[in-house]
Amino acid sequence: MHIITRKRIQEFTSKYPDSAPSLENWYRIVKRAEYNSFNELKQHFRSADYVDGFVVFNISGNKYRLIVAIHFNRKRVYIRHILTHQEYDREKWKRG
Repeated sequence: MHIITRKRIQEFTSKYPDSAPSLENWYRIVKRAEYNSFNELKQHFRSADYVDGFVVFNISGNKYRLIVAIHFNRKRVYIRHILTHQEYDREKWKRG
């Protein structure tokens, strides 16, 4: 899968260094994968959820949330947001 953009991970991990191991692990797994559907992705990431057109991953034991848009047909993953759990719960990410 082609992940757009790693820069968001780097920016987030510079602010929240404890998220780095989990986000880097996620990045490595997804970059090497060839998912054709959400169900295939769920085999690797059991806690992933489909919310309002986005896939939401729990990061660092659910301390952070990674929100992506995935185009399975194009093999592209767009990182939309990486948020703390508190920021995610405010649901502002759904508006823009």
